[in-house]
Formats: sequence, structure tokens, C-alpha cells
Amino acid sequence: MALELFGTRSCPFTAELREDLEWRGVTFVEYDVEVDEQALERMLALTHGQRTVPVLVEGGKVKQIGWQGRGCVVGQGPS
Repeated sequence: MALELFGTRSCPFTAELREDLEWRGVTFVEYDVEVDEQALERMLALTHGQRTVPVLVEGGKVKQIGWQGRGCVVGQGPS
């Protein structure tokens, strides 16, 4: 099963993780949680509400949150 990468275009750590996966030839599907509301909801369900990206998911289970100890926080949205 392919990996899933949840991140944002504006997060440099998402870009770094994407580049690492591509460099290693790993197949993955990427979701931008800033523009895809369903992807954001799924990510929040998988991470139990954590809003740090990037999130790497394999087989429906979170494999990694953040990249090399760093990450970006996705906004809370309108209040």
C-alpha cells in the first residue's frame, strides 16, 4: 500500500519530506490540507487532533509527524 503524505504547500518541512521520498523512489499520494477539507479532517482523525504537518501515513496508521523534529501547524480555520 502506498504511503500518504498530508502537508501544505507553504510548509518547507512538507517539501523536504516530499523530496526525500522522491529521492528514495518511494511511491506516495500527497494531500494539501490547506485546500482539501476532507484531507484535513482525515488527517486530524488519524493524528487525534494534532495539527502539525507533514504527516506520513502507511496502511491507515500514522508513521511519522513532522520532519526531522520540525513541522508546521495548520491553522484552526474560521472561529
